[in-house]
Amino acid sequence: MNYWWVVPAAGIGQRMQADRPKQYLELAGRTLLATTLLRCHQLLPQARLVLALHPDDRWWPACRAELEQAAPELDLMTTQGGAERADSVLAALDYLQPHAAAEDWVLVHDAARPCLDAADLKRLLQQASPIGGLLACPLADTLKQATAQQTVARTLDRRHLWQALTPQMFPYQALRCALQRALAAGATLTDEASALEWSGLEPQLVIGRRDNIKITHPEDLALAEFLLAQQKDRSCE
Repeated sequence: MNYWWVVPAAGIGQRMQADRPKQYLELAGRTLLATTLLRCHQLLPQARLVLALHPDDRWWPACRAELEQAAPELDLMTTQGGAERADSVLAALDYLQPHAAAEDWVLVHDAARPCLDAADLKRLLQQASPIGGLLACPLADTLKQATAQQTVARTLDRRHLWQALTPQMFPYQALRCALQRALAAGATLTDEASALEWSGLEPQLVIGRRDNIKITHPEDLALAEFLLAQQKDRSCE
């Protein structure tokens, strides 16, 4: 059975208010994107990797050189991404069509999640159903639904609410067909699981660590650097 990493990296990261897309900001001595890709390769080295990039990305060549120096054996392919995340993931899957078998597993991972834990990935590989699954964690905070005036309308019952993380893992053909059909129908897709859900399927939720954070705001970089240092310390114990 083959595994493929798909990493959509065509976003421009407006909320970071930086001079470049957030995936090219520095994190622990490397770019965020390089850090994430190297973590994926380290945790599942037999998997080939497909990266969906913005058509006007001028920072990738330097990042690729960085990766070639750090991991020359990394099997990495690139293709042009789309306007939205789902478009980029589908573009990567279309690119893979000559290479991937229908039953191959595709792991879609956020370029801005560099802190993926080895035990979490192992759990996902073991516990995902034949339909597929995703790392997620039960919500811990109280959730409020707001009115248009930003007052509290009601408190939501969080007992069955989970925060979706990545990777999200699905069979190649099932994911590609679900994305094609959902996008053609104009469905709003915020992650890969939502495409399978739109098709009437129920992906498996697999408990993941809360420190598998997605870097969205400037202060997240410092937190991610701290978390990576903590993970390195744990691995040396």
